[in-house]
Amino acid sequence: MTTRAQLSRRFATIALSGVFALAATLHAQAEKTYGPGASDTEVKVGNFVPYSGPASSFSIVGKVHDAYARMLNDNGGVNGRKISFISYDDHYSPPKAVEQTRKLLEKDEVLFLWQTLGTASNTAILKYVNAKKVPHLMLSSGGTKFGDDPKTYPWTIPFNPAFATEGRIYARLIKEKHPNAKIAVLVQNDEYGKDIYKGFREGLGDKVSMIVAEAPYDLSDATVDSQMVKLKASGADLFVNLSTPKFAAQAIRKMGELNWKPVHILNNVASTKKTVLVPAGLDNAQGAITANYIMDASDPKWQGEPGMKKFKAFMEKYLPDLDRDSTLPIYAYAAAQTLEHVLRAAGDNLSRENIMQVASNLKDFRPDVLLPGVVMNTSPTDHLPIEDMQVMVFRGDGWQPEGPLLSANAVKQGQ
Repeated sequence: MTTRAQLSRRFATIALSGVFALAATLHAQAEKTYGPGASDTEVKVGNFVPYSGPASSFSIVGKVHDAYARMLNDNGGVNGRKISFISYDDHYSPPKAVEQTRKLLEKDEVLFLWQTLGTASNTAILKYVNAKKVPHLMLSSGGTKFGDDPKTYPWTIPFNPAFATEGRIYARLIKEKHPNAKIAVLVQNDEYGKDIYKGFREGLGDKVSMIVAEAPYDLSDATVDSQMVKLKASGADLFVNLSTPKFAAQAIRKMGELNWKPVHILNNVASTKKTVLVPAGLDNAQGAITANYIMDASDPKWQGEPGMKKFKAFMEKYLPDLDRDSTLPIYAYAAAQTLEHVLRAAGDNLSRENIMQVASNLKDFRPDVLLPGVVMNTSPTDHLPIEDMQVMVFRGDGWQPEGPLLSANAVKQGQ
């Protein structure tokens, strides 16, 4: 028979348990931290890309991120929260990029910016977003300044390897394998071209006199035929092709027409088989050398990889009308997986400070479609996530890896 004292103790225990449960609930709720654009149900992420204008082909980056957010939301979101991916058209215009960024931060009140596209557009908003202490993450640009000065721009982290790093890698290859080469350079006359060419010249160091000819071109030029004639006439036996896809294809085709057969180094941005090499003629591309960090979706050798299968299945379901074999979708997919990783790691602390803390402390994170061995690492003093690249040589109908990964830090230090 239960005594009155026993009943009192039992009720006291139950009451105390209730107090503890309530305290635990309140503590858990207190641990949730939200910045602008975040709540128990939603996270707002801001972006701009050129959906119109001369660079509208890059709109694919925004479309893939939007589709990836829809995929995550269809599966319950991230940590129980739906992602609202708000993406505007900046027309590839710096003033418009500033306008859209202000709209994202002041009207939409997004938690952070993600994969904003273009070197010039990101330059235009760089000081503003850092002054506002808004995470400006995984920029769709390899502009060196975005990642090599975290002291000045502590809220900015790019996604792409730095253009200058890529240039240094090519310089190192030349000094090691072609120390007596006479170099001719085709370079785009804009911030991109100047950045990668600066890294290349720095990498050559006291061997910069190996450059015997250089030919800049403007985006408004119809062709680079005259530049290629000039470069061949210089007597150069090594061609460094620092151009974007349209002009790279023209240059490679013109090499064939001129029967010019130098050692050919082709920058990463123009190394896609389907959109550059095929139009240029695969015969003309044989032996080309590039440095890469991400799989080519059109290359047969990657089709059996689990990550590639996952990417193709995603494209088939969410973006069936887009060309899944071109460069931009797989690039954007890797960046979108990084977005998911950062949000998951942030947990219930969705303050801007914690998002920045997570993004600046990546440890060997690897999106599914990066090349084997390439991983992402960041620290508060190093905001360049991808600093290793794989040298590739085009043979037959595809790019073949050659040698080990090259470390950006080793290249920068001349190792």
